[in-house]
Amino acid sequence: MTAAASRWRSLRFWMITLAAVAGIALTQALGFWQLSRAAQKEALQAAIEARKHLPALDNRALSAIKDVAAEVHRPVALRGRWLARHTVYLDNRQMGGHPGFYVLTAFQPEGLPAVVMVQRGWVPRNFLNREQLPPVETPASEVLVQGRLAPAPSRLFEFSSSAAPGPESGSSVIRQNLDLAAYGAQTGLPVAPWTVLQTGAASEGLQRDWPEVASGVGKHYGYAFQWFGLSGLMAILYVWYQFIAPRRRRPAAS
Repeated sequence: MTAAASRWRSLRFWMITLAAVAGIALTQALGFWQLSRAAQKEALQAAIEARKHLPALDNRALSAIKDVAAEVHRPVALRGRWLARHTVYLDNRQMGGHPGFYVLTAFQPEGLPAVVMVQRGWVPRNFLNREQLPPVETPASEVLVQGRLAPAPSRLFEFSSSAAPGPESGSSVIRQNLDLAAYGAQTGLPVAPWTVLQTGAASEGLQRDWPEVASGVGKHYGYAFQWFGLSGLMAILYVWYQFIAPRRRRPAAS
């Protein structure tokens, strides 16, 4: 082997070694990052579960809380009255694998200045007449609403904003999404930036088999497994092609 060929072989060895070390280090870092994301979500899920088992907040206790967003998922038991004319049906929502509407009605808790949009439950849609909504009972007298604090309903893809007037939004009771701030500005109601997810058995024509909040922890463990697997594969290939394969190709000494 000439000196030039020997230098090139040595240079190639170190270039491949450097690339392998960089690739293994990068994939290892990404794997550990996914594990840290999984740990964060597990801690968040544990905090949510712990909050669900706290005592329910009544009107007085809720009014004393300065940052309600920090109490999301905590149980509540609020007395007040429905503002039945401010009812919204969110379209294309599923429960138990069936399409329908999430029904939200404005609720005025006694002694609280803000109006709360309550996610009351789910109703099936009429496939023959989309505009025909199932009947939902809304008592006019004072009621006790039991549930838990929740963020605004999840947003679905739409071609136009729900905040803008139109056949699917504006003053229509059927909407694709509901922006709480925009709805408050439209109706003139002091709508709170959070909602109440009503729980309990089916009643008033509504079902309440709400899906559990998915933490997505399994996804991060899956990604971590892929990154660590890729890291191990690179290490195996490096050892094979840099050390084992060249020795296997060498002619046996006579």
